[in-house]
Amino acid sequence: MIAVDLQGHGRTTLGDRPIRLADIGDDMSVLLGRLGYGQVDALGYSFGGGVAFRLAAQHPELVRRLVLVSAGFSLDGFYPEMRPQQAQMNGAMAGMMKDTPMYQSYAAIAPHPEDFPRLLDRMGELIREPYDFSADVKALRMPVMIVFGDSDMYRPEHIVEFYKLLGGGLRDAGWMRENMSQNRLAVLPGLTHYETGAAPAMVRAVLPFLNGESGAASWSEQVERTA
Repeated sequence: MIAVDLQGHGRTTLGDRPIRLADIGDDMSVLLGRLGYGQVDALGYSFGGGVAFRLAAQHPELVRRLVLVSAGFSLDGFYPEMRPQQAQMNGAMAGMMKDTPMYQSYAAIAPHPEDFPRLLDRMGELIREPYDFSADVKALRMPVMIVFGDSDMYRPEHIVEFYKLLGGGLRDAGWMRENMSQNRLAVLPGLTHYETGAAPAMVRAVLPFLNGESGAASWSEQVERTA
């Protein structure tokens, strides 16, 4: 497993450039080249999901299978009331966040914890930038799984549209699974956006997909087993 501290997160410094998903997606391709990997399975949660998506969209030859956890494909995927809240993210909020898990986990390992206000400024700039990756979603050719909590920050309509853009949810799969898409959707019960990335249920849902397993026998296979 390669677990990456992204720009400005964990042990990676913020640097001077803006935070852009496309740039960090390219960073991941450089990292894989330096480590000598020709192809990997990529999984990302939230902001990391956006990075994993950009890696797959910009460097598809490097990604065998892709899993996106609580990550949408466009800005309008969020509930409308969240947009003004997100737009207000900036360094002035740093003092109010000192007692939050977000700051505490950052300060515990960041090489320069004093950069937290600057990180909020950069993330605020990213969040306020409109985006729509629907054309890139349609162009993905590797198997893709999208995972959300049933109480996620993304609207259910957006989740369904994401799956449809991937070619899923367009027709009945058929009793022999003959019309089943190669891509998967998992909506995990009882989880919010803030918990899905570390939930055991997410791991149980994702591993069969990464291993190329269906997780269930077809109707025909079930009948054969009981005959």
